[in-house]
Amino acid sequence: MTTRRNLILSATAALAAPTLARAQYMAEDFGGVTAPTSTRRNASSFRVIDWRDHFDTLGSATIIADTTSRALHFWSGDGSIYRLYPTSVPMTDELTRRGYSKIVRKAVAPSWTPTANMRERNPDLPIRVEGGASDNPLGTHAMYLDWPAYLIHGTHDTRKIGRRSSSGCIGLYNEKVAELYTLTPIGAQVRLI
Repeated sequence: MTTRRNLILSATAALAAPTLARAQYMAEDFGGVTAPTSTRRNASSFRVIDWRDHFDTLGSATIIADTTSRALHFWSGDGSIYRLYPTSVPMTDELTRRGYSKIVRKAVAPSWTPTANMRERNPDLPIRVEGGASDNPLGTHAMYLDWPAYLIHGTHDTRKIGRRSSSGCIGLYNEKVAELYTLTPIGAQVRLI
C-alpha cells in the first residue's frame, strides 16, 4: 500500500542517491578521504588547476596549495604522478602568505616551537613540543618552505582538514602528508594561491 509518507521517503532517497554516489566517487578520486571527520562538504569545492597557469615547467616537482578550495595539488617532475589532497588553511587572510616558494627542508617527526606571534595570540601555548608527541600540531611529517615559519605538514587533529584553522601553514591528514613527503624532493617548487 502506497502512503504519502512512503512516497515522500522514496522520493527523498531517490534524490539523495546521486549526491551520495558523487561524494563517494569524489572522496576516492581526491585522495581517498577516509578520516573520521569527513570533508565531503569541501570536496565539491575543489577546483581543477593546471600547473602551466603558474609555472613554466614542472621542475623537480610542483605543488600548488589553493587556500580558497582548501586543496593541495602535486605533480611529479615528469608529470606522471598527480595527487590532490584536502588541506587545512590559515585562519585569516592576515596569516595567509601567497606567492612562490620552494621546499628547502623535510623532517619526519618534526618538533614544534610556536612563533612569537602565536604565543602573543595564545600565551598558554607550550614553549616546545617534541617530535612524535600526540599533541604536536605538525603531525608526523613536515616540509619547510623558504619562507620562515611556513610549512606543509600533517596533523593529528583531523577536524582541522577542510577548514580555516592554521596559523599560516598548510595541513594534511598524517597519512596523506606521509605520501606527499615521499613524492616531494627538496627543491620542489611551491605556489600558494
